[in-house]
Amino acid sequence: MEEKRQNPIDPDKVAENPHLLPYAHTVGSAIIKPIDKGRTKGVAMSAMYQQTETQLVQIKEQVELLLKQAQGIHDRISISEKIYKADIGFKAIPGRIYYLYERENSSWMLSLISPEEWGSKVPFKFVAEVKLLSDHTWEVIRQDGLV
Repeated sequence: MEEKRQNPIDPDKVAENPHLLPYAHTVGSAIIKPIDKGRTKGVAMSAMYQQTETQLVQIKEQVELLLKQAQGIHDRISISEKIYKADIGFKAIPGRIYYLYERENSSWMLSLISPEEWGSKVPFKFVAEVKLLSDHTWEVIRQDGLV
């Protein structure tokens, strides 16, 4: 005759689906810790802000560089216009350095003589030191005053 064994565990204290419990249900189970969702989101948000701030700084530096380059081109155009309106008593040769001056009557003059070579008094207002490039555009080496 078979003897019926009785389960010593109270049926009210046994889970029907122990795998769905929010905690470990046996001694050997993996430790289950609830995720602090607020902290996780905070860390992710902080990383996102740091990364985007870095990218924005890089873009700002690129924009500043582009503005500087654009200003340089604008300055070259302005100086080139003045040079082509200037009195030039010689044939300009690519690769050589020349000096742009403004006369008292607001006319322009391109010269071979630098401001330092005039001696104690420069007879004209020095505007720019320029170099004629092989494509017949002008590189501004230095400039003085408003252009």
